[in-house]
Parts: sequence; C-alpha cells; structure tokens
Amino acid sequence: MYQPIKDESIMTSTPELLYPAETPMQVLEKMRPFRELMMLYECAMREVSTKFEVLNAEFSVRYNHNPLEAIKTRLKTPLSIAEKLQRNGKPLSVDSIRENLFDVAGVRIICSFPEDIYSLSDMFLRQDDVKLLKRKDYIADPKENGYRSLHLIVEVPIFLTERTLRIPVEVQFRTIAMDFWATLEHKTRYKQNIKDEPFIAAELKTCADQIAKLDIRMQEIHKYIEHKE
Repeated sequence: MYQPIKDESIMTSTPELLYPAETPMQVLEKMRPFRELMMLYECAMREVSTKFEVLNAEFSVRYNHNPLEAIKTRLKTPLSIAEKLQRNGKPLSVDSIRENLFDVAGVRIICSFPEDIYSLSDMFLRQDDVKLLKRKDYIADPKENGYRSLHLIVEVPIFLTERTLRIPVEVQFRTIAMDFWATLEHKTRYKQNIKDEPFIAAELKTCADQIAKLDIRMQEIHKYIEHKE
C-alpha cells in the first residue's frame, strides 16, 4: 500500500485524504512541481513526434515512399509512475522521477517494413539535438515471447521562456503487424485469470515468429516492385 510523501508526493487522487487540513489551493500548489514535470514530458513527446513527421514528409518527396504508417504517444499515469518507482525501491518524489524513470514519455513509431525502422531511427539519431542514452534492438535479438521492436531512450531539448531543458523520451519502433501482435499480447499479460495461459503464450510466440517472416517477405515484394518500376 502506497504511503503519501509529504511536500513531494506525486499522488494526485483524493487530495482531501492526503492533506485533510489544507485548502484546495494549497493542495494544488504542492502538486505544481509534478504538474510542471508532466508538462515537460508532454512537450518532449510532441518534439519527437514532430521530428518524425518531418522525416516522413522528406521521405515522401525525395523517395516517393512513406516509411512511417503511424505515430502513437503515451504519458505514464501518476499511478503507473508510483507503481514503477515502488517496484524499483525508489522514493515517490518529483526528483526521483527525474533521476530514475526514463520512459514517462513514450512515442511509438509504426513502420511498414523492418528496413524502414532502421532508416528512420538512423536519420533521427543523426540530428544534432538528439542524444542517445540507451538502445535495445529486439528485432535482431527478439525477446523470449517473440516480441520484436527497436527501443531507444533519447534526450531532446525543450525550449522554455527562460531556459532550455533536456528531457528523456522512450521511442519504440514496430512494424504494423508487430504492433497489432503487441497490442493483443499486452491485453493478455494484464488480464486476470486467463484460462490455458501456457497455450496462449505458445500461440502468441508462434504468431510473432510468423509475423517476423511475413514482414521480411512483404519487404522483399516491395523491393521487387520498386526495382521493376
């Protein structure tokens, strides 16, 4: 059970229980640092999304090809942030979020083919204001359940009225088919009391492997068509 931390608590639900002797304005004022931090993460998500929109537009004009099918963003909820900090044995505070969590802001890039993932990610990382913090290639080295994607943790600058801050963002690259698979796998992972769970896990693994092969076959067909034109 979570215990509220005085002054720096990031919990935003039922403030009257956390601060019973304070007015609503006092509660809001204590929440300000957390709200400001969430604003920074949201701005960083927009910054990254815009960068990929520009890259996709350039690809469309120069190469007559749109490698990017969709951009999805997500900001962790206060409850999700608190749970992750607690799982990792970290304090529940604004400073702790800054120091220990690098995936509060997330951007998912959905691509047509695996080679588009590498092309887009390489161009993105070559930009002067993007700093790579961590890279995990689950396409080259899939997870045990068959999941395949490219994960980047990057820092991007956020230009405010009086200062510039660098904010971390998690960027995930998936193909269309693998994104569909990951959505279903996520639902089963967090669903309670699933019947025949080992069977379902095995079926999902088989599907993931088949999707990877199909992605490559579709990519080869695309290359063949482009070469013939």
